[in-house]
Amino acid sequence: MPLVSMRQLLDEAAKGGYGVGAFNVNNMEQIQSIMEAARATKSPVIIQASRGARQYSQDKFLYHLMLAAADLYPEIPVAMHQDHGNSFETCKSAIELGFTSVMMDGSLKADGKTPTDFEENVEVTRRVVEFAHERGVTVEGEIGVLGGIEDGHGAGGTGLEHVTDPDQAVEFAERTGVDALAIAIGTSHGAYKFSKKPDGKVLKMDLLIEIHNRLPRTHLVMHGSSSVPKDLQDVINQYGGHLKPTWGVPVEEIQLGIKNGVRKINVDTDSRLAITGAIRKVFAETPEKFDPRDYLKPAREAMQKVVAERMTQFGQAGHAGDYSPKTIEEMREGYADGALDTRPSLAGAH
Repeated sequence: MPLVSMRQLLDEAAKGGYGVGAFNVNNMEQIQSIMEAARATKSPVIIQASRGARQYSQDKFLYHLMLAAADLYPEIPVAMHQDHGNSFETCKSAIELGFTSVMMDGSLKADGKTPTDFEENVEVTRRVVEFAHERGVTVEGEIGVLGGIEDGHGAGGTGLEHVTDPDQAVEFAERTGVDALAIAIGTSHGAYKFSKKPDGKVLKMDLLIEIHNRLPRTHLVMHGSSSVPKDLQDVINQYGGHLKPTWGVPVEEIQLGIKNGVRKINVDTDSRLAITGAIRKVFAETPEKFDPRDYLKPAREAMQKVVAERMTQFGQAGHAGDYSPKTIEEMREGYADGALDTRPSLAGAH
């Protein structure tokens, strides 16, 4: 099966009332972990790469690994997504490489750190949408600013400094025509999201519900949504790590989001924790080992276990065979004739 449109995956998720995990990758083992989990759970999946991942792995290596994944797992619908594109040029290069979806994070300037104003965000995102939709490619935008920093991207802070304004979210969706919208509701990038289990004071689920009610046709995205489970932290610390106590986004809050329009859930930290714990365990218990396969295989298995668990919790398990994937050309035609238009003003037109 060729790489497919993320928009179709999210449309089908909306019909089925489930979410789709978007898992970050940097190398072959991570891609293998995700695809094995998808096969075991019969899940459609989004595999995404940050700018840092593209630099680390080199574009051509990463793209051909993704083609291999699509070829080796023909029963799994898989979209290839650019995570946190920082400029029109970044998104354009991803589309030209073969990504089937891009995120234009216009909430921050091209440095990936400084918040933009609303008009700047609208303009750069609208430009990416126009370019991408002409080529059948999905676009995710962001309104509001997440907290934390990961992979060199982020404004820092707690995540509550720039939460999404619902009025701006509606205007942004109308003026840009994005397929999916990441909103800031108190989540943060990285492992150190919360100093205690988050409650309604720091995780603004009521805001998410309001935005979904006002934007029923726009798929919502939760970023910074690793749950950072204590058992994964404990493995790292047991075998020589020094992670400080931290809490992530509880799965039950993500599931509440899925019931209220969240269709894409970004997960990266949980995968990193699983991999690191498994590698540390091998190094500690068998210090004579030096073959990379001796520690990368258990690392791959540990990540697979976490990803499969998230796929089940998000509800995407069992849905890989529900529909026939559309070609990117079919998606291009759908954008061109307006059938895929998500603007709020056209909510009753299709």
